[in-house]
Amino acid sequence: MPNLIIVWFRNDLRLHDNEVLHEALQNATHVLPVYCFDTRQFGTTAFGFPKTGAIRAKFLLETVRDLKLNLQDIGSDLVIKIGKPEEIVFALAKHHKAKAVYCQQEATDEEMLVEEQLERNLDTIGVGLKYFWGHTLYHYDDLPFEIDQLPDIFTTFRKQIEEKCTVRATFPTPQQVPIVNGIQAGSLPTLPELGLTPPATDPRTHTHFKGGETQALLRLKHYLWETNLIAHYKETRNGLLGTDYSSKFSAWLANGSLSPRQIYHSIKQYETEQTANESTYWLVFELIWRDYFRYVAMKYGNDIFRQSGIMQRPTPKNTDTTAFEHWKNGTTGIPFIDANMRELLHSGYMSNRGRQNVGSFLVKDMQLNWLLGAQWFESQLIDYDVCSNYGNWQYVAGIGNDPRPDRYFNIIKQAYQYDPQGTYVKHWCPELQQLPSARIHEPYKLTDAEQKYLRLNIGKDYPKPCVDTQKWKVKK
Repeated sequence: MPNLIIVWFRNDLRLHDNEVLHEALQNATHVLPVYCFDTRQFGTTAFGFPKTGAIRAKFLLETVRDLKLNLQDIGSDLVIKIGKPEEIVFALAKHHKAKAVYCQQEATDEEMLVEEQLERNLDTIGVGLKYFWGHTLYHYDDLPFEIDQLPDIFTTFRKQIEEKCTVRATFPTPQQVPIVNGIQAGSLPTLPELGLTPPATDPRTHTHFKGGETQALLRLKHYLWETNLIAHYKETRNGLLGTDYSSKFSAWLANGSLSPRQIYHSIKQYETEQTANESTYWLVFELIWRDYFRYVAMKYGNDIFRQSGIMQRPTPKNTDTTAFEHWKNGTTGIPFIDANMRELLHSGYMSNRGRQNVGSFLVKDMQLNWLLGAQWFESQLIDYDVCSNYGNWQYVAGIGNDPRPDRYFNIIKQAYQYDPQGTYVKHWCPELQQLPSARIHEPYKLTDAEQKYLRLNIGKDYPKPCVDTQKWKVKK
């Protein structure tokens, strides 16, 4: 094949607004799309958690399957392999005599090490590896400062970006990708083949995510045009229960089956045709936060994974297994924390409000190592994004980009503010369903009669709090 470019799909699992694919089609007569399930991503973290848990892996498999079907619809196919991309993509480039390999550039160490090794391997056969930037709303090349001058305060970054940058146009969705004759596309692996047990579906789960570009674009259409939910986003975004209190775009953004630029330009169209208000702006504001964490990761490198964080401050190193298991399994004795952690465990998702509270509770109240929480989220979250995850955990732990490193969440106050009737807690902690709303978030203050009810209802008392609760003074 004299004029073939390999498109190595990574966290850009879409056809719309995909510069990698677009440029390959402009510069070659044949394009070979490839996706590798890197076995290292299905190993374990430093604390022994599955690096990619079953729920997130299921979402990824659905996404890759959708990409394959969408490529088949326009005359092509997706080569699917299991193994190390630096070896697999190299072997394909050598076999097909490719003139180049195109891919999306990543920002963190594990991914960059793979890039560097593939580049070295390709050099031996005279094939270039060309990178494209496509994961953020604002392009890296358009930043008004060098990356080492990135502001350490988000508000400063946002103001400069909004004043000096524009969001680029999206790339067109290709209508045809010529098939490469004679390829063995391979089939999608199963969860057991990746070393994972298929997850059970919990009937309490409201957020039934399905992976893939097709579902992502349907969700975008639903949230903007079919329901006008975006017009009330700022008022509802701190919700806890249900499907539509927030956009839920993050799951598709994380693996690149939805483009942030596609969201942005859709919002701008909505503002022109329907309404522009604080809520429509606020969703763009959240996309800018996402950009910021990726650029922070580029500025600070592996400091985003280190105990002392990018600000080099001391944090608890305690990795008490028993205490962590209570947090992980939702048995801390603090219902608001327990409900959120159970939702994560059984659905792979948790609201933004929940993430802030359980993170603060782990680090500030339980005095446990923040890396335990970050790695557990990495394993479990269906919308796991390495930069946002570790950036947000450092923020909560007071060692990241928060201008208030001593920020503290009063968990009980938060619980009564965001779940005043205990609806969310009762949903995920059904053993508390019959308790009065005035006591739902503080079962350690129950009367003897209420304790007796619990004992009869679930056969035991609700767990005693694993932390001192005296600090939480709440006016109801």
